[in-house]
Amino acid sequence: MTVSPKGFASSLRAPQGSTHARVMGVGGYRPERIVPNSEIVDLIDSSDEWIRERSGIIERRWAGAHETIVEMSAQASEPALAMAGITAQDIDCIIVATVSHPYQTPAVAPLLAVRLGSGAAAAFDISAACAGYCHGIAMAADMVRGGTARHVLVVGVERLSDFTDKTDRGTAFIFGDGAGAAVVGPSETPGIGPTVWGSDGEQWDVISQRDSWIEVHERDLGWPAIIMQGQSVFRWAVWGMAPVARKALDAAGITADQLDAFIPHQANVRIIDAMVKQLKLPESVVVARDIAYTGNTSAASIPLATERMLREGEIPSGGLALQIGFGAGLVYAAQVIVLP
Repeated sequence: MTVSPKGFASSLRAPQGSTHARVMGVGGYRPERIVPNSEIVDLIDSSDEWIRERSGIIERRWAGAHETIVEMSAQASEPALAMAGITAQDIDCIIVATVSHPYQTPAVAPLLAVRLGSGAAAAFDISAACAGYCHGIAMAADMVRGGTARHVLVVGVERLSDFTDKTDRGTAFIFGDGAGAAVVGPSETPGIGPTVWGSDGEQWDVISQRDSWIEVHERDLGWPAIIMQGQSVFRWAVWGMAPVARKALDAAGITADQLDAFIPHQANVRIIDAMVKQLKLPESVVVARDIAYTGNTSAASIPLATERMLREGEIPSGGLALQIGFGAGLVYAAQVIVLP
C-alpha cells in the first residue's frame, strides 16, 4: 500500500533570518578571592618561579560559596547586555558552555533565564570544555542567520576550583573560576566568520575527569578531579591547533596582518607563545595573555580575555580578532569576529 502526501509541502513557511550576525557586546565576571601562587606551592612542593615559568600564571580567582555558576553567569551577562544595548527580555535564546555545573540536570541556561528575567527564552547548555564558548558563538551566529533567534546570549562559565586536586602537581596551579558572556545579534555586514571546528575522540583521556560518576558512586571515591597529560596536550595544542587557526583565517578571507587581536584559549602561556610563532603573527597583533592573572578558566577564558582587552583599551572596537578554543574531548573551534 502506498500513501500519498496531501500536497501542502510547498506551503510550509521557512524562518527568515538576518543576512549576517555579529557580537554586539561582551561582559565578564571574576570572583572576589585572589589566589596567588604562594597559596598553591606548599601542597605540591613547588615554587612561584616554577609555576610562572611552566604556565605564565601569577594568580587566579577562586569562587566563594555565593559565587555560583548561575550567579557568575548573570554577573557576566548584565554588562554584555548593556554593551549590546538590549535588555534580558530581548534575548531569544541562551547558550551556556560549562563543564563544572554541579548538577547533571537541569542545565544552567534555564536557571540563568529566570535569574536575568528573559522569560521563556530557549535555553540549553553545551559541554565542549575549553572550546565551548567558540562552539556557542558558532551556534548563535547560525541561529541569527537562520531565523530561529534574533538575539542570543552565549556564556562561558566555570568553577574549576571545585574539580581541582590541590595536591596534584600537574594541575593544582592551573585552573581558575569565572564567567564571560557575549550577545550575538543581527548585522548588515559580516561580523562573525565561518567556524572551523572538529574533534579527536581518540585522545579522550588526555584531559578528563579522573573518575566517572558511576565509579565515584560505586567505589565511594569522593569528589572527582580533572586530570591532564600535560606534554600530550602541549603537543596537540601547538602543532594541531595552529593549522586550525590558519583555516579559520582563510575561511574568513583574512590575512594575519589584518588582525587586531589573537585571543586563544588561555591554557598556558607557553602554548600561546608557540602558537603565535607557528602562525607567524606580526607584532602589530595584540595577543591575549589573560591567563597570568585569571588562570585557565576553560569555557570562560576567551570571553574573559576579550572583555579585559576591550575594557583596558588594548584592542579596538570594530577591529578583527581571531579566537580559538581547544580542550577536553579533544575538541576545538575557531572563528574570526569583529570586536564589539
